[in-house]
Amino acid sequence: MSRTISSWILSSARNSIVLQGKGRWHSICFPNRNKIKWKLVFSKTCPLPAGSCSLDGTFSLHRAFRHTSTEEHFSFQLSPAQINDILRAGELSHRTLDLNGKNANSVLRFESNQLASNSPMEDRRSAATCLQTAGMMFGVFDGHAGAACAQAVSERLLHYIAVSLMSRQSLEEIELAVEAMKPVQPILQWHRHPNDVEYQEITSQYFENLRVYWQHLLDLDTEPGLSLEEAMICAFKRLDSDISLEVQAPQENELMRNIALQVAFSGATACVAHIDGVHLHVANTGDCRAVLGVREEDGTWSTLPLTRDHNAYDEFEIRRLKREHPRSEEKTLFVNDRLLGILMPSRAFGDVQLKWSKELQHSILENSCDVEALNIYQYVPPNYHTPPYLTAEPEVTYHKLRSKDKFLVIASDGLWEMLSNEKVVKLVAGHLTELSMQKTPLTFKKPINLGYMHNLLLQRKSKGLASLDQNTATHLIRHAIGSNEYGEVDPEKLAAMLTLPEDLARMYRDDITVTVVYFNSETIEEHYRSH
Repeated sequence: MSRTISSWILSSARNSIVLQGKGRWHSICFPNRNKIKWKLVFSKTCPLPAGSCSLDGTFSLHRAFRHTSTEEHFSFQLSPAQINDILRAGELSHRTLDLNGKNANSVLRFESNQLASNSPMEDRRSAATCLQTAGMMFGVFDGHAGAACAQAVSERLLHYIAVSLMSRQSLEEIELAVEAMKPVQPILQWHRHPNDVEYQEITSQYFENLRVYWQHLLDLDTEPGLSLEEAMICAFKRLDSDISLEVQAPQENELMRNIALQVAFSGATACVAHIDGVHLHVANTGDCRAVLGVREEDGTWSTLPLTRDHNAYDEFEIRRLKREHPRSEEKTLFVNDRLLGILMPSRAFGDVQLKWSKELQHSILENSCDVEALNIYQYVPPNYHTPPYLTAEPEVTYHKLRSKDKFLVIASDGLWEMLSNEKVVKLVAGHLTELSMQKTPLTFKKPINLGYMHNLLLQRKSKGLASLDQNTATHLIRHAIGSNEYGEVDPEKLAAMLTLPEDLARMYRDDITVTVVYFNSETIEEHYRSH
């Protein structure tokens, strides 16, 4: 496959409007500006996202596959195998089994994948089994203005939730072990992709702040402890508070200081699911989304959304913000469908530019070393009078699982911009059917001859079963970026979307992160029988 790239892509590059700021050039491109969460504005700093120089082990396209828009004529040459290599590079899957090789868990397995648009990728994901308490947790984190905040939240939030759920006795045992400098029993068993990275340099500080949090929980002296909804809300808010305080605390280590700055001045939305038996809780801050796939008794599939997007299109969010700020600011809270004309989501971690006072922002940045080198935005929007305008407090939804609830899809908005809730459930359900067909052994009519077997194999090949994605998250990403107007994957469009120049890719698609959790219907049915 070799063609000159579509004219609509090149014309978009030519139609970019270039504006001159003080000492920097700002290119504001309009083909799909709503895909960019942080709107670029005039400033003295380079309009690159904070954290863009931080560690990132996610898969990126080789230069052979990527171009810049300054090349007037270039072609994309990707074989089907190369396309699969790119799409499948971030695949992660895990099947839950007990010590006897059986599955008594309500989670049967999960499959996850990521595809970058930004360079480096700003999305993150987490999956872990709780060791001190019951249940499993799955999180998707969509960063903006850089990857730093999403990276920190993906490493820390599940620990904060797990600690919030632990009994007083368990917290006391951990605290005594730390005081005695003895090994601490692990709180989580992580399920990670080999390319998932950690801020190794700052792990010890993260642990110390987590310890301060569990000491706070011990001081509360409450029994029986927090409910799951309370624990998730408390964990979200406490982590966001710690992110804000860490950057204000004196720090002699320059690297740790710089990481704290990048984390606080970038941002991330988050969606976390906690599953314990038939009890499903989803905590959401921002515009990631969780959707349940339900198979009805008549065999049809229905969709049950478990989150709502926190943005300017949500009436509840508009009313909430109007309640929290003076009437004189009603017309300036959302400008061009953005919070203060700046940010797409109305809830997020980090983003201290929309939470701190002007004086605090100025004080922190003035006393920092070289914020321009860290690519940190130095900008206070107009009509910034009564901060904070942004919160990390999540909405928590509870759902009691039924045997007809078959799977949960959690994804960043890069998926939902391309596919509706209903389309996603339909694709997952259809993919399950195709996979079951693939596993069905060939049935032969006797007598068997080579011609007959050849025809059976050709029939399978024509249905695409031979090259079927084994990971459902990959199947969703393939359809999200490669589907035509008929809902079918167009190989040429798919190749074009994967070879878009780095400076154009973000205009046509966002980073995409998808996790699909499959439920064990037998375990769920057994729960209702025994109760």
